This record gives sequence, C-alpha cells and structure tokens, in this order.
Amino acid sequence: MVALQTDEGQQLKVPVAAFRLFVQALREMAKGHAVTLVPVHAELTTQQVADILNVSRPYVVRLLEKEEIPHIKRGRHRRVRFEDLMTYKAQDDVKRKQARAEMISLSQELGFGY
Repeated sequence: MVALQTDEGQQLKVPVAAFRLFVQALREMAKGHAVTLVPVHAELTTQQVADILNVSRPYVVRLLEKEEIPHIKRGRHRRVRFEDLMTYKAQDDVKRKQARAEMISLSQELGFGY
C-alpha cells in the first residue's frame, strides 16, 4: 500500500499496483498520448478494435471472418472481447518480431548492411 495525503489532510491508502498504473497513465498523458481504461471483459465494436490495432475497420472484419480473432454477434453487429483482442495482439506482435528478425538476418546474409 502507498499512503497519500489529500489537500484536506486526509490520508488515503492505495494499492501499489493502482499507484503504478496511475503514474504510468500520467507519464503517457505528459507525452501527449491518450489514455483509456477498459475493463478486461468489455465488448468492443469493430471500429474500436480497428483503432486499437491501428488498422482499418474492413481489415478487422476480414480478421473476424477468417476467425483469427474470436468474436460474437449481437444482432447484425460483431463484438470482440477486450481480453481476446489483447491475446490476438500479443500473438501478432510475436509474429512481427520474428518476421523482422528473419528479414534482418536475410539482409545481413545478402550484404545489405543491416
């Protein structure tokens, strides 16, 4: 626990993990980055997913149709659980790092100077 004091002199006890999250959010905001807290079980729209992945909404729809990201349908609308999106993103990040390492290795073998 971290003890904090309010302007009124009242002392608050905050879990260390919550305090670290708060400090990290402030650092990102100081850099001019937007910060959003999303519950792990939140259901996201395809546009929200696209914004998080920094891709187009049609690309997200194709990923969902290929079942690369688990999703559910609410009427005509697709929804993606935040937790499932983060799992996909982590796996995709690993694939990208492996591809980058392979490209660097091939570039070095071919003498491209990387």
